[in-house]
Amino acid sequence: MLFTSEQVSLGHPDKICDQISDALLDAYLQDDKNSRVAIETLIKNNTIVVAGEVTSKSIIDVNTVIKGVLFDVGLDNLNTYKIINLIDKQSSDIAMGVNIGGAGDQGIIFGYAINETKECLPLPYMMATKALLKLRELNHSELRQDAKAQVTIDYSDTGTRVDTFLLSTQHTENITQNEIHDIVSQIMVDVANEYGLNKDFKILVNPTGRFVIGGSFSDCGVTGRKIIADSYGGYAKHGGGAYSGKDYTKVDRSAAYMARYLAKHLLKRYGFKYCELQLAYAIGVADPVSIFVDYDKRGFINQKDVVSYINNKFDLSPQGIIDFLDLKNVKYYDTAKYGHFTNQSFNWERE
Repeated sequence: MLFTSEQVSLGHPDKICDQISDALLDAYLQDDKNSRVAIETLIKNNTIVVAGEVTSKSIIDVNTVIKGVLFDVGLDNLNTYKIINLIDKQSSDIAMGVNIGGAGDQGIIFGYAINETKECLPLPYMMATKALLKLRELNHSELRQDAKAQVTIDYSDTGTRVDTFLLSTQHTENITQNEIHDIVSQIMVDVANEYGLNKDFKILVNPTGRFVIGGSFSDCGVTGRKIIADSYGGYAKHGGGAYSGKDYTKVDRSAAYMARYLAKHLLKRYGFKYCELQLAYAIGVADPVSIFVDYDKRGFINQKDVVSYINNKFDLSPQGIIDFLDLKNVKYYDTAKYGHFTNQSFNWERE
Protein backbone atom coordinates (compact mmCIF):
# COMPACT_ATOMS: atom_id res chain seq x y z
CA MET A 1 0.00 0.00 0.00
CA LEU A 2 1.37 3.39 -0.98
CA PHE A 3 0.48 6.47 1.04
CA THR A 4 1.71 10.03 0.45
CA SER A 5 1.85 13.14 2.64
CA GLU A 6 3.14 16.62 1.93
CA GLN A 7 4.47 19.64 3.79
CA VAL A 8 5.18 23.19 2.66
CA SER A 9 7.79 25.68 3.82
CA LEU A 10 7.27 28.90 5.72
CA GLY A 11 7.93 30.76 2.45
CA HIS A 12 4.99 29.17 0.64
CA PRO A 13 2.47 31.96 -0.08
CA ASP A 14 -0.35 30.27 1.87
CA LYS A 15 1.94 29.84 4.88
CA ILE A 16 3.09 33.46 4.66
CA CYS A 17 -0.58 34.34 5.10
CA ASP A 18 -0.98 31.96 8.04
CA GLN A 19 2.04 33.52 9.72
CA ILE A 20 0.75 37.06 9.19
CA SER A 21 -2.66 36.14 10.62
CA ASP A 22 -1.09 34.52 13.68
CA ALA A 23 1.46 37.30 14.20
CA LEU A 24 -1.42 39.78 14.29
CA LEU A 25 -3.25 37.51 16.75
CA ASP A 26 -0.17 37.47 19.00
CA ALA A 27 0.11 41.25 18.78
CA TYR A 28 -3.47 41.73 19.97
CA LEU A 29 -3.06 39.16 22.77
CA GLN A 30 0.17 40.71 24.02
CA ASP A 31 -1.54 43.58 25.87
CA ASP A 32 -5.02 42.09 26.12
CA LYS A 33 -5.17 38.36 26.81
CA ASN A 34 -8.95 38.43 26.28
CA SER A 35 -8.78 39.72 22.72
CA ARG A 36 -11.19 38.14 20.26
CA VAL A 37 -9.56 37.78 16.87
CA ALA A 38 -10.50 36.28 13.51
CA ILE A 39 -8.15 37.51 10.78
CA GLU A 40 -7.65 36.29 7.22
CA THR A 41 -4.77 37.31 4.97
CA LEU A 42 -4.34 37.29 1.20
CA ILE A 43 -1.10 37.95 -0.64
CA LYS A 44 -0.49 38.32 -4.37
CA ASN A 45 2.71 39.76 -5.79
CA ASN A 46 3.57 42.62 -3.39
CA THR A 47 0.00 43.37 -2.26
CA ILE A 48 -1.23 42.09 1.11
CA VAL A 49 -4.86 42.26 2.25
CA VAL A 50 -5.78 41.58 5.88
CA ALA A 51 -9.44 41.35 6.82
CA GLY A 52 -11.50 40.09 9.72
CA GLU A 53 -13.03 40.91 13.05
CA VAL A 54 -11.34 41.91 16.29
CA THR A 55 -12.45 42.97 19.75
CA SER A 56 -9.46 44.08 21.80
CA LYS A 57 -8.15 46.78 24.10
CA SER A 58 -4.79 46.47 22.33
CA ILE A 59 -3.75 49.05 19.78
CA ILE A 60 -1.28 47.55 17.34
CA ASP A 61 0.64 48.73 14.29
CA VAL A 62 -0.65 46.27 11.69
CA ASN A 63 1.86 47.30 9.04
CA THR A 64 4.83 46.85 11.37
CA VAL A 65 3.68 43.38 12.43
CA ILE A 66 3.25 42.31 8.81
CA LYS A 67 6.64 43.67 7.76
CA GLY A 68 8.17 41.74 10.67
CA VAL A 69 6.77 38.48 9.27
CA LEU A 70 8.07 39.24 5.79
CA PHE A 71 11.51 39.93 7.26
CA ASP A 72 11.48 36.66 9.25
CA VAL A 73 10.55 34.69 6.14
CA GLY A 74 13.47 36.30 4.34
CA LEU A 75 11.66 38.25 1.65
CA ASP A 76 13.32 41.16 -0.11
CA ASN A 77 12.29 44.77 -0.78
CA LEU A 78 9.91 44.99 2.19
CA ASN A 79 9.11 48.63 1.53
CA THR A 80 7.60 47.78 -1.85
CA TYR A 81 4.73 45.79 -0.27
CA LYS A 82 1.33 47.48 -0.25
CA ILE A 83 -0.88 46.59 2.74
CA ILE A 84 -4.67 46.93 2.68
CA ASN A 85 -6.21 46.75 6.18
CA LEU A 86 -9.87 45.68 6.35
CA ILE A 87 -9.94 44.58 10.00
CA ASP A 88 -13.24 45.49 11.70
CA LYS A 89 -15.08 44.90 14.99
CA GLN A 90 -16.36 41.45 15.98
CA SER A 91 -20.10 40.84 15.64
CA SER A 92 -21.94 41.43 18.91
CA ASP A 93 -24.14 38.42 18.10
CA ILE A 94 -21.12 36.10 18.13
CA ALA A 95 -19.64 37.76 21.20
CA MET A 96 -22.85 37.23 23.16
CA GLY A 97 -22.53 33.43 23.11
CA VAL A 98 -18.79 33.41 23.75
CA ASN A 99 -19.09 35.80 26.70
CA ILE A 100 -21.09 33.21 28.65
CA GLY A 101 -18.55 30.47 28.01
CA GLY A 102 -19.95 28.98 24.83
CA ALA A 103 -18.10 27.93 21.71
CA GLY A 104 -17.27 30.73 19.28
CA ASP A 105 -18.77 28.76 16.39
CA GLN A 106 -20.24 25.40 15.53
CA GLY A 107 -17.80 22.87 14.23
CA ILE A 108 -16.57 19.30 13.98
CA ILE A 109 -12.96 18.80 14.98
CA PHE A 110 -10.63 15.81 14.69
CA GLY A 111 -7.49 14.85 16.57
CA TYR A 112 -5.16 12.02 15.62
CA ALA A 113 -2.14 10.10 16.86
CA ILE A 114 -0.28 7.06 15.53
CA ASN A 115 2.60 5.10 17.04
CA GLU A 116 4.89 4.94 13.97
CA THR A 117 7.05 7.95 14.93
CA LYS A 118 8.22 9.35 18.27
CA GLU A 119 6.05 12.42 17.63
CA CYS A 120 3.03 10.10 17.25
CA LEU A 121 2.46 11.52 13.77
CA PRO A 122 2.35 9.72 10.40
CA LEU A 123 5.73 8.71 8.99
CA PRO A 124 5.51 10.29 5.50
CA TYR A 125 4.19 13.51 7.02
CA MET A 126 7.05 13.74 9.51
CA MET A 127 9.64 12.91 6.84
CA ALA A 128 8.33 15.63 4.52
CA THR A 129 8.36 18.09 7.43
CA LYS A 130 11.88 17.14 8.53
CA ALA A 131 13.20 17.57 4.98
CA LEU A 132 11.91 21.14 4.80
CA LEU A 133 13.22 21.96 8.26
CA LYS A 134 16.67 20.71 7.24
CA LEU A 135 16.46 22.73 4.02
CA ARG A 136 15.65 25.84 6.05
CA GLU A 137 18.48 25.16 8.51
CA LEU A 138 20.90 24.79 5.61
CA ASN A 139 20.19 28.43 4.68
CA HIS A 140 21.85 28.02 1.30
CA SER A 141 22.50 31.40 -0.35
CA GLU A 142 21.15 30.22 -3.73
CA LEU A 143 17.98 28.55 -2.44
CA ARG A 144 14.95 30.70 -1.71
CA GLN A 145 12.10 30.54 0.79
CA ASP A 146 9.32 28.79 -1.13
CA ALA A 147 9.49 25.00 -1.03
CA LYS A 148 7.33 21.87 -0.93
CA ALA A 149 8.12 18.29 0.08
CA GLN A 150 6.17 15.09 -0.52
CA VAL A 151 6.95 11.57 0.71
CA THR A 152 5.38 8.31 -0.46
CA ILE A 153 5.72 5.34 1.87
CA ASP A 154 5.22 1.73 0.79
CA TYR A 155 3.51 -0.19 3.60
CA SER A 156 3.73 -3.91 2.85
CA ASP A 157 3.72 -7.21 4.71
CA THR A 158 7.50 -7.36 4.39
CA GLY A 159 8.11 -3.96 5.95
CA THR A 160 7.95 -0.21 5.51
CA ARG A 161 9.95 1.47 2.76
CA VAL A 162 10.29 4.92 1.21
CA ASP A 163 9.01 4.66 -2.35
CA THR A 164 9.32 8.27 -3.59
CA PHE A 165 10.80 11.43 -2.10
CA LEU A 166 9.88 14.71 -3.82
CA LEU A 167 11.13 18.18 -2.97
CA SER A 168 10.73 21.36 -4.97
CA THR A 169 12.62 24.45 -3.86
CA GLN A 170 12.71 27.96 -5.23
CA HIS A 171 16.19 29.08 -6.26
CA THR A 172 18.16 31.89 -7.83
CA GLU A 173 19.38 32.02 -11.41
CA ASN A 174 22.93 31.34 -10.22
CA ILE A 175 22.61 27.67 -9.36
CA THR A 176 22.20 24.68 -11.67
CA GLN A 177 19.59 21.97 -11.31
CA ASN A 178 22.36 19.42 -10.83
CA GLU A 179 23.69 21.40 -7.88
CA ILE A 180 20.21 21.65 -6.40
CA HIS A 181 19.71 17.91 -6.90
CA ASP A 182 22.93 17.12 -5.01
CA ILE A 183 21.97 19.38 -2.09
CA VAL A 184 18.38 18.18 -1.79
CA SER A 185 19.04 14.48 -2.36
CA GLN A 186 21.52 14.51 0.54
CA ILE A 187 18.80 16.00 2.76
CA MET A 188 16.46 13.19 1.69
CA VAL A 189 19.07 10.55 2.54
CA ASP A 190 19.69 12.18 5.92
CA VAL A 191 15.97 12.09 6.73
CA ALA A 192 15.68 8.45 5.65
CA ASN A 193 18.68 7.61 7.84
CA GLU A 194 17.06 9.36 10.78
CA TYR A 195 14.11 6.97 10.53
CA GLY A 196 16.21 3.91 9.74
CA LEU A 197 14.67 3.50 6.30
CA ASN A 198 15.95 2.54 2.86
CA LYS A 199 17.83 5.01 0.69
CA ASP A 200 17.11 3.46 -2.70
CA PHE A 201 13.92 5.46 -3.19
CA LYS A 202 12.88 7.40 -6.28
CA ILE A 203 14.18 10.98 -6.02
CA LEU A 204 12.34 13.91 -7.58
CA VAL A 205 13.88 17.37 -7.26
CA ASN A 206 12.24 20.36 -8.98
CA PRO A 207 10.48 18.11 -11.54
CA THR A 208 9.59 21.06 -13.79
CA GLY A 209 13.32 21.82 -14.10
CA ARG A 210 13.11 25.42 -12.92
CA PHE A 211 11.66 27.23 -9.88
CA VAL A 212 13.02 30.78 -9.90
CA ILE A 213 9.74 32.66 -9.57
CA GLY A 214 8.08 31.62 -6.32
CA GLY A 215 6.10 32.81 -3.32
CA SER A 216 3.35 35.34 -3.93
CA PHE A 217 4.81 36.22 -7.34
CA SER A 218 3.93 32.78 -8.69
CA ASP A 219 0.81 31.95 -6.64
CA CYS A 220 -1.78 33.81 -4.64
CA GLY A 221 -1.65 32.94 -0.93
CA VAL A 222 -4.60 32.77 1.47
CA THR A 223 -4.88 31.97 5.17
CA GLY A 224 -6.17 28.49 5.98
CA ARG A 225 -5.55 26.80 2.66
CA LYS A 226 -3.01 24.27 3.93
CA ILE A 227 -5.13 22.56 6.58
CA ILE A 228 -3.85 19.06 5.76
CA ALA A 229 -0.19 20.14 5.88
CA ASP A 230 -1.07 21.88 9.15
CA SER A 231 -2.52 18.73 10.69
CA TYR A 232 -1.86 15.07 9.83
CA GLY A 233 -0.83 14.88 6.20
CA GLY A 234 -4.08 13.28 5.05
CA TYR A 235 -3.93 10.30 7.43
CA ALA A 236 -6.85 11.53 9.53
CA LYS A 237 -10.20 13.13 8.87
CA HIS A 238 -10.44 16.91 9.02
CA GLY A 239 -13.44 18.98 10.05
CA GLY A 240 -12.57 21.68 7.49
CA GLY A 241 -11.82 24.55 9.85
CA ALA A 242 -8.43 26.24 9.62
CA TYR A 243 -6.41 27.09 12.70
CA SER A 244 -4.43 30.26 12.02
CA GLY A 245 -5.74 33.76 12.64
CA LYS A 246 -8.29 32.61 15.23
CA ASP A 247 -8.11 33.22 18.97
CA TYR A 248 -8.47 30.44 21.53
CA THR A 249 -12.27 30.83 21.91
CA LYS A 250 -12.68 29.47 18.37
CA VAL A 251 -13.10 25.70 18.68
CA ASP A 252 -11.68 25.24 15.17
CA ARG A 253 -8.38 25.96 16.86
CA SER A 254 -8.64 25.27 20.60
CA ALA A 255 -10.64 22.05 20.29
CA ALA A 256 -8.36 20.81 17.49
CA TYR A 257 -5.43 21.20 19.87
CA MET A 258 -7.34 19.44 22.64
CA ALA A 259 -8.43 16.63 20.32
CA ARG A 260 -4.79 16.10 19.34
CA TYR A 261 -3.78 16.03 23.02
CA LEU A 262 -6.48 13.49 23.81
CA ALA A 263 -5.66 11.27 20.83
CA LYS A 264 -2.00 11.18 21.85
CA HIS A 265 -2.89 10.66 25.52
CA LEU A 266 -5.25 7.76 24.75
CA LEU A 267 -2.74 6.22 22.34
CA LYS A 268 -0.16 5.98 25.11
CA ARG A 269 -2.56 5.16 27.93
CA TYR A 270 -4.12 2.17 26.18
CA GLY A 271 -1.28 1.15 23.88
CA PHE A 272 -3.25 1.78 20.70
CA LYS A 273 -1.58 1.67 17.30
CA TYR A 274 -3.59 4.71 16.25
CA CYS A 275 -6.34 6.86 17.74
CA GLU A 276 -8.68 9.32 16.04
CA LEU A 277 -11.03 11.47 18.07
CA GLN A 278 -13.89 13.70 16.97
CA LEU A 279 -15.39 16.55 18.98
CA ALA A 280 -18.46 18.49 17.83
CA TYR A 281 -19.63 21.86 19.14
CA ALA A 282 -22.61 24.19 18.77
CA ILE A 283 -22.14 27.96 18.77
CA GLY A 284 -22.77 29.47 22.20
CA VAL A 285 -22.90 26.04 23.91
CA ALA A 286 -20.08 25.12 26.28
CA ASP A 287 -19.89 21.33 26.23
CA PRO A 288 -19.34 19.31 23.07
CA VAL A 289 -22.53 17.88 21.61
CA SER A 290 -20.70 14.63 20.77
CA ILE A 291 -17.45 12.75 21.32
CA PHE A 292 -16.38 9.87 19.08
CA VAL A 293 -13.21 7.80 19.37
CA ASP A 294 -11.86 5.39 16.75
CA TYR A 295 -8.89 3.13 17.44
CA ASP A 296 -7.51 -0.34 16.86
CA LYS A 297 -7.92 -3.19 19.37
CA ARG A 298 -11.64 -2.56 19.72
CA GLY A 299 -12.03 -5.75 21.72
CA PHE A 300 -9.39 -4.62 24.22
CA ILE A 301 -11.44 -1.76 25.64
CA ASN A 302 -15.01 -0.70 25.06
CA GLN A 303 -15.45 2.60 23.22
CA LYS A 304 -18.08 3.67 25.73
CA ASP A 305 -15.52 3.26 28.52
CA VAL A 306 -12.99 5.38 26.63
CA VAL A 307 -15.55 8.18 26.17
CA SER A 308 -16.54 7.91 29.85
CA TYR A 309 -12.89 8.27 30.82
CA ILE A 310 -12.62 11.42 28.71
CA ASN A 311 -15.79 12.93 30.17
CA ASN A 312 -14.77 12.16 33.75
CA LYS A 313 -11.19 13.42 33.48
CA PHE A 314 -11.31 16.38 31.09
CA ASP A 315 -13.32 19.60 30.87
CA LEU A 316 -13.94 20.00 27.15
CA SER A 317 -15.75 23.31 27.34
CA PRO A 318 -13.91 26.16 25.59
CA GLN A 319 -12.88 27.62 28.95
CA GLY A 320 -11.79 24.22 30.23
CA ILE A 321 -9.59 23.70 27.17
CA ILE A 322 -8.15 27.23 27.43
CA ASP A 323 -7.18 26.63 31.05
CA PHE A 324 -5.85 23.10 30.55
CA LEU A 325 -3.62 24.01 27.58
CA ASP A 326 -2.85 27.54 28.85
CA LEU A 327 -3.95 28.91 25.49
CA LYS A 328 -3.77 32.54 26.61
CA ASN A 329 0.01 32.20 26.76
CA VAL A 330 0.91 30.55 23.46
CA LYS A 331 3.02 32.15 20.75
CA TYR A 332 0.68 31.30 17.89
CA TYR A 333 3.08 32.65 15.27
CA ASP A 334 5.25 29.58 15.84
CA THR A 335 2.37 27.20 15.15
CA ALA A 336 1.97 28.57 11.62
CA LYS A 337 5.24 27.01 10.44
CA TYR A 338 5.71 23.34 9.51
CA GLY A 339 2.56 21.99 11.17
CA HIS A 340 0.64 22.66 14.37
CA PHE A 341 1.54 19.31 15.96
CA THR A 342 5.14 18.68 14.89
CA ASN A 343 6.79 20.94 17.48
CA GLN A 344 6.83 18.91 20.68
CA SER A 345 7.20 22.04 22.85
CA PHE A 346 3.61 23.09 22.17
CA ASN A 347 1.34 22.60 25.20
CA TRP A 348 -0.93 20.11 23.41
CA GLU A 349 2.07 17.89 22.58
CA ARG A 350 3.20 17.47 26.18
CA GLU A 351 3.03 14.03 27.78
